[in-house]
Amino acid sequence: MSFILWMAVLGVLLLMLALTASYLRWLPVTTSAVCLAFGVAIGPMGLGLFTTDFKDTASWLERLAEAAVLFSLFSTGIKLRLGLGRSAWRAAYMLSGPVMIVSILGVCLVAHYALGLSWGVSMLLGAMLAPTDPVLASMVQVNSAQDFDRVRFGLSGEAGLNDGTAFPFVILSLLMLHHGSLDSHWLGQWALENLVWGVPVGLLIGYGMGRAIGHLMIYLRVRHADSTNSPNDFLALALIALSYFAAASVGAFGFLAVFAAGLGLRQAEVRTSNSEVPSEHLAKPISGHRDMAPEEGTVTHPNDLEDGQLAAGVMMGDILVFGNLVERSMEVLLITILGATLSAYWDWRAVGLAAALFCVIRPLSVWLLVSRRLLDGHQRALLGWFGIRGIGSIYYLCYALAHELPESVEQVCISLTLSVVALSILVHGISTQPLLEHYERRRKPA
Repeated sequence: MSFILWMAVLGVLLLMLALTASYLRWLPVTTSAVCLAFGVAIGPMGLGLFTTDFKDTASWLERLAEAAVLFSLFSTGIKLRLGLGRSAWRAAYMLSGPVMIVSILGVCLVAHYALGLSWGVSMLLGAMLAPTDPVLASMVQVNSAQDFDRVRFGLSGEAGLNDGTAFPFVILSLLMLHHGSLDSHWLGQWALENLVWGVPVGLLIGYGMGRAIGHLMIYLRVRHADSTNSPNDFLALALIALSYFAAASVGAFGFLAVFAAGLGLRQAEVRTSNSEVPSEHLAKPISGHRDMAPEEGTVTHPNDLEDGQLAAGVMMGDILVFGNLVERSMEVLLITILGATLSAYWDWRAVGLAAALFCVIRPLSVWLLVSRRLLDGHQRALLGWFGIRGIGSIYYLCYALAHELPESVEQVCISLTLSVVALSILVHGISTQPLLEHYERRRKPA
């Protein structure tokens, strides 16, 4: 099916979601689960209205998934307002580092010994399926820049940083598949290019650009008294594009750069506002965003705000709304495509692999590696369960397919990856809202 027809599907689905929003709000499922069901319903497993092959759509699907991840990473970075040295970040560091590596190795072992796959294919599956998705995990991430809950903050930081762990292993797996075995020569070069250079340089480039451009934009808008009329969506697009290009041009990881650019832009707002309350909450009546209600007792009248606070607040508010809109639209289309293509690639072996990942590997690694002094038992249990797979895994899959894999390897990777992602959307989509409500009820007495 052509890209134009998929745009028509997107329009129909968005209209349906808009018209039925009042009803869907009361269902214990996420929008992603609804979109997956819609895709299955219009595909060969349902009405048979649309048929498509994942391999035929992989070229433009890779770019669409890439764009969705970029917007999600940037929006996630903007919402994380705490300084990088604060204790709330420790859970994110552990989840995106040691927990991620253990999860990759765990999936690799299950795929090799239980499914009989080669080490290269097993490692590739582990790298594609282990990361928590920044797009689909939005429900369990921080709600705003004032949300410092340890569970949501840790998951948000993990979703932003785990590309620095997963992407190098995707590249390592492709090298293993092409070379046939590990070799000290290219293994050292891989470590140098990806771990020593790609990760830290990507973070530094993105953070530096976000911080510098943020301060520059706030300064210019204050100087020219143009705090409320500037096109902040252009700023978001420019910062995403430039940070991604700058990192890629020097061989660093662009995903990390875009996430760090969001962090840097937020820190520019923090330094400008000099307030514990995010500027977009202070400037809410001016920017007019309904999803950013100001905290009780905060200053909200334009005349009570400093020029820098007003400029930063309007800028951050506009960027958050714009990023969320683009991210959700792409999510709807990508998950619908997944549902429509699922019948051709469904693999029952994915049930066992998903069960091992969701119920054993991820929870056990979180429980053992995240300190109980940092998070209590209930919080660690939630972190262990909320390892949602989605758009990021689809992007890694498309990236791997673009590197001339053998046809048998392509079939295994597509079927297992898409099946596990679909199971994650279904299982986590049904359980997320009840578990979050239970968690909030437990926190209220404290």
